[in-house]
Order: sequence, then C-alpha cells, then structure tokens
Amino acid sequence: MASHIVGYPRMGPKRELKFALESFWDGKSSAEDLKKVAADLRSSIWKQMADTGIKYIPSNTFSYYDQVLDATATLGAVPPRYGWNGGEIGFDTYFSMARGNASVPAMEMTKWFDTNYHFIVPELGPEMKFSYASHKAVEEYKEAKALGVETVPVLIGPVSYLLLSKPAKGVDKSFSLLSLLDKILPIYKEVVSDLKAAGASWIQFDEPTLVKDLDSDKLKAFSDAYAQLESTLSGLNVLVETYFADIPAEAYKTLTSLKGVTAYGFDLVRGTKTLDLIKGDFPKGKFLFAGVVDGRNIWANDLAASVSVLEELAGVVGKDHLVVSTSCSLLHTAVDLVNETKLDNEIKSWLAFAAQKIIEVNALAKALAGNKDEVFFASNAGAHASRKSSPRVTNEAVQKAAAALKGSDHRRATNVSARLDAQQKKLNLPVLPTTTIGSFPQTVELRRVRREYKANKISEDEYVKAIKEEINKVVELQEELDIDVLVHGEPERNDMVEYFGEQLSGFAFTVNGWVQSYGSRCVKPPIIYGDVSRPKPMTVFWSTTAQSMTSRPMKGMLTGPVTILNWSFVRVDQPRFETCYQIALAIKDEVEDLEKAGINVIQIDEAALREGLPLRKSEQAFYLDWAVHSFRITNVGVQDTTQIHTHMCYSNFNDIIQSIIDMDADVITIENSRSDEKLLSVFREGVKYGAGIGPGVYDIHSPRIPSTEEIADRINKMLAVLETNILWVNPDCGLKTRKYAEVNPALKNMVAAAKLLRKELGSAK
Repeated sequence: MASHIVGYPRMGPKRELKFALESFWDGKSSAEDLKKVAADLRSSIWKQMADTGIKYIPSNTFSYYDQVLDATATLGAVPPRYGWNGGEIGFDTYFSMARGNASVPAMEMTKWFDTNYHFIVPELGPEMKFSYASHKAVEEYKEAKALGVETVPVLIGPVSYLLLSKPAKGVDKSFSLLSLLDKILPIYKEVVSDLKAAGASWIQFDEPTLVKDLDSDKLKAFSDAYAQLESTLSGLNVLVETYFADIPAEAYKTLTSLKGVTAYGFDLVRGTKTLDLIKGDFPKGKFLFAGVVDGRNIWANDLAASVSVLEELAGVVGKDHLVVSTSCSLLHTAVDLVNETKLDNEIKSWLAFAAQKIIEVNALAKALAGNKDEVFFASNAGAHASRKSSPRVTNEAVQKAAAALKGSDHRRATNVSARLDAQQKKLNLPVLPTTTIGSFPQTVELRRVRREYKANKISEDEYVKAIKEEINKVVELQEELDIDVLVHGEPERNDMVEYFGEQLSGFAFTVNGWVQSYGSRCVKPPIIYGDVSRPKPMTVFWSTTAQSMTSRPMKGMLTGPVTILNWSFVRVDQPRFETCYQIALAIKDEVEDLEKAGINVIQIDEAALREGLPLRKSEQAFYLDWAVHSFRITNVGVQDTTQIHTHMCYSNFNDIIQSIIDMDADVITIENSRSDEKLLSVFREGVKYGAGIGPGVYDIHSPRIPSTEEIADRINKMLAVLETNILWVNPDCGLKTRKYAEVNPALKNMVAAAKLLRKELGSAK
C-alpha cells in the first residue's frame, strides 16, 4: 500500500518564511537570504515525509506567495502595467503582482474556494502573450532529487487555472477565458517535457474546479486539454487531484475519461458522496488516491473508520491500485503538534496537525498492507472515546438556549430606513462620512507589550497603561485627520478571532498553530472543542475607555459568529450551524452590554461569511439561511438609534448580494478597490440597497499610497450607482498589516477626497 500527501504548509513550524519574506520586503535582507530560508524549509519538509515512509511526496507546492501566482509566473501571464520585458520572472515582478509597488496597484486577491487562504487572480485577455517564464517546478524537483528524495511535481491544472482567472481591465467581461487554452497548453507541454527530462515519473495536476457546478462546455475543456497533452504525458504517471467537495456525477465521468491520466484524487472527507460514484464505476487499471485524512481540520483521524472505508475501496479498485492520501493540501492546517507545549493534555490527545497527519496517512497505508501498528491504533481509539465522553464538551444551558432560537427569524422591529433616520439625529454625521475598518498598525513595541504581558513579564496595570496610551494615540491621530466615526485601533488584539475565542468557553488555543492566509500573513485559528458561551464582557472596557477620549462616535468592534466559526478549527461532532448559533448568542450578550455602556455604533465583522458558502449551488441556500440568521441574532435586541455596522472583504459578493441585504445591518463596509470595483456592477445592474454602504476606496494590502484624486475618482464611480445619503468612505480592510508611514498619508488623502466631494455636492445643489 502506498501513501501520498497532496501538499504541505510552507511557512515553517515557527513561521520562518514569514519573517524572511518581511525582512526581504523591508530591505533588511537579500534575495539570497530569502532563498536560503526557503530551501532549508523545503529540504526539511521533503526529508520529513521521506523518513515517515510517504511514497508520493509533492514538490512545487512551496510558494513565496501563492500557487496560482506561481502558475501565472510559469506562463509569463504578467499584466503590462508591471513593465516585465520577458525572461525569467524575478522577485521584483513577482512581488509587484502580489503586493503592488509605488506606481501600480497589485492584482486582485480573493479566497481560495471556501477556505481562508487567498490567491492572486490572473488577469487575462486575447492579447496576452504567454511564455515559459518560471522554471520553478523543474528546479524544485531537481532540488529534491539532489537530496535523495523522489517527488511528484504539482502544477495547477490548465483548465482550473483559466477558470480561476478573470478578464483583464479593458477586456469585455463576456470574454471566454477557456478560449486561451490553446495558448497556454504549449507552455504546459514545455514544463512537462522538462520534468520528464529531469527524471520525474509522476506528475500531479490540481484541478479543484471539477468539484464546482460546471456546464458541458467547461467539462469539455478538460477533455480537450488532456487530449492535447496526452502525447507529451506519455511515459509519465499522471495524477489529477480534486478536493474540497463531492465531485458531481458528470464531472466524475469527464475526469475518469481523461486521456493520458493514470490516477484520480478525491476528497473523501468533505466529499463523502463521491464514494458512491467510485463504487458504481471506477476505470479498471487506474489508481485511486483516497483522501481520507482531513487536510482542513486538526482533529485526529478516526483510524478504524478510515480503514473500513479503505478496505471497501480496495475491494473496488484493488489494493495495488489504492493510495492513501490527505483530502487536500495540508496548507490549511497547523504544522506540528510537537510545538504545542502549553496545550491542555486531554485536548492535545484529540488533535493532529500536518506532521501528525503524515504519520496517520502512513499508518493507514501500512494497516491496509497488513502491518497495522496496534499500539498507535489503540491510542487513537482511546483519544476518540475520551472526546466523546468528556464533560467539558457539553454545556446543557447553552444547548437549551440555542434550541430555543427555533421559531424566530430575529429581525429588528423597525425597517432600516427609519433606523438610519433615528441614528442620524443622534450621530449628526456629514454626507460621505469617513471611518476605518477597525485595526491600526501593530507596531513592534505594541506586539512586545502584549507578548510580555502574556509571559507575565509586566503587570496588568503596566499592560493596561500601555494599551490606553496606544488607544489615545490612535484616537488623537483620527481626530487630527478629521475622521468622522472613530475606532480604538484594537491594540489589545493580536487577531480578530483569537481575541474573542480566548474569552469564550468551549475554545482552546495553540502557541504555534499558525496557518497561512496570504503572502506572509498567518493566522492562528482557535479550536472549538465544546459548547460556546460568554462568561463575562469582552470588549466593553476598551470601547468605553476609547469613547471617553473623544466626543466623536467610537465604534465598538466585534467579530461576528459566522467569521469566528469559519476562521476556527470547528468541532465535527455536531452540525456547524448549531455551533454558529451558540457563538451568535455569546456575541448578542456583548452587543447589548456595549449598548448599555453608551456605545452608539457597533461593528460586527462578518469578513468570512462568503468564504463558508458551499461550492455546490444545491447546498448554498441552507448555509446562507443559517449564516445570515446567526448575524441577525447578535443585534436583534438593540435600539433603533444604535447603528450596527458589518464588514466583509476579499471574496466575490455579487452572487450573494440579496443575502447581504437580508442581514439587515445599518451599514456595511466592503472590499471593493482591489477587485477593480467589481462590487459596483451589482448596483449598475439594478440591485437596490437602502442601508449605508462603504465600498473600500483603497487597497490596504498594498504598501502603495493612493492620491486624493484617485480616491475621489473611486468615490465618484460609487456615487454614479449609489445614493449620496447612504455612501460611506473607508479603506478596504483593517490597517494592522501596514506601517504608520503608509497609513497616515493614505487616510489623509481619503478624508481630503471625501471633503472635496462634499464641497462639489454642496455647490451642485
């Protein structure tokens, strides 16, 4: 029995790559320094898998930013604005596409399917000239081979690459991206030929778009692409990998009929219905890569249950053609449980991070081959029994409160138009009110204060004093900039989900459980292991402290229940919506305490609402119903004069705009600028939005500082489709990843643009 890993985390167990990237971007280290850190990480990962006994070890899954951007570099698909003149793409061009530079903005960034990982969206059109411009796949294969490790090079499949792209600016939106297939396949042939020449015997094409609802033309593109690649692939074993959901029946037929393909990989954790398709008709003589170990969560695999599934599959495809695999890349889970020295021992026994999942995959392969590790399996069974019987998992009062939610849709009694009128009388805001999304830059000094407080190196009084000073600095800056609705900057928070999870029951936390979100940005998802409740207020002290420093409205800042859920590692012993309702009730308590404390504007971020949308259309309505309902639960009890904001970012919202309206927030701030103002097209097409709305006027994930004129131009585009009295002016997202040297001038220009347009609107009356 053979074993396989779809992909592996890149950042390193202590975020080594993150720090190397940021040092390079800041000009503190060289390109060679960065490359050395990357090479050391790759070497360690490959050797770890080889030593564990994994047969099919991936290469080219490492990336300096993301794997789709790597594919863009391989294909030489560089937008003209970056001034690339051909040749091998270097760091300057690569990182300019990802992050922008002083003169041009970055490419759009969006969520990778329904995960919290992001990718850079390719911008393509009929004039794009493709060329083989990055030899990374071949170089990394050779690098592993020189270390004595045989690997399976991984490429984003040609059809998925095109389906994940968008028409470039100026290209008609109806342009068929698949019409470029004939132009990119010659590059794929060159890459494959180079890999063959280097000695590769297997190659993996990731084609995750096959799990989506694709029409017959899109499915035909897969058949056409692999038919064209067939002769080049001859002599190689070819794996086409899918993940994140069940594969539809028609797509399954297409996949298993592809020419030149030796093996098929399926997610059998989130795609349990795929099992029926495999049992019904699997092509004879082909390999099945069975993804039974969850690549997206941190719970230990139920080894006994997995063996049962694998034995059933072995009866269909034969043991010699069955490979045990992860459900998807382990990129989406934490790196190594060994680094968690402070995690509760009972909870720790229930978990498996990437390093442990490799061991699980190998143990399952050995068990199926007749070499079962009885001690390992017995320990696994004991951990599962412990989790099922542990009293810390269940809270009867929470269960009853969540059950009592049934029968109400939890809507505020007054419509949004009347509420906005009542709020304006109280807040007295100008036309085009300005605000920010919540966080301000997290300085080295601020991080040091939080770190020393957690390590008991400074007292609580010293910590509170330092945080108050930071809040005061942020408040004074916003008043100086003349921003209308202020935030306290969130200096007490390292992460918008972790901060709340630390104060809610039913959550556990790691020390080094970092997961890459995009580029060098890492998050440390909480672990929801039991029923959720709020023992005491979480933000009231800091919000009221900040409000006492200004006469302007100060936003109370909360993370919404759907985002806390989607950005956590969630328990799998009850439906996700039940856990979400529990979190919603906890946030509801906090909202009502903030209101009682005199906070008149409360923001409940739902940045990840779109992210959790199921990939299959048939499952989306149910998700949106309970997700939107969860948000409404949080604020159903507030007065009309209390203004409820929410925030969303870095997803495609156009297809769920009616659900966003149904959230019934008073104001929504939403990412817009980096996606080339895609959001505005919804309103051009006639969607009526009556609540306040602030489409972001500049991209905070780029160090570039937009001019007043550029921001004013964006606002004018918004005014062409939105009513003046509902439009807010704000950045795309929070400012924590930026430096004050970037934030101050950008916000100054933003406020200046708002004032300029207020003047123009006033003189036009």
